[in-house]
Amino acid sequence: MAQLQPTVQPKLVVTRFGFNRFAERLNGRAAMIGFAALLLIEYITAQNPLAWMGLGIN
Repeated sequence: MAQLQPTVQPKLVVTRFGFNRFAERLNGRAAMIGFAALLLIEYITAQNPLAWMGLGIN
């Protein structure tokens, strides 16, 4: 006897919480912007991030 196939497809809800493509893409973009800002500030001030925090040698 042949198995009957379902005729109705479930509606999948895309969530914006947890590990999903949206969250990973947003996190990656924020990291790229932060890294670019870090490089720009380091170039402008001519000091490394440890020196900004008072932990390094100027």
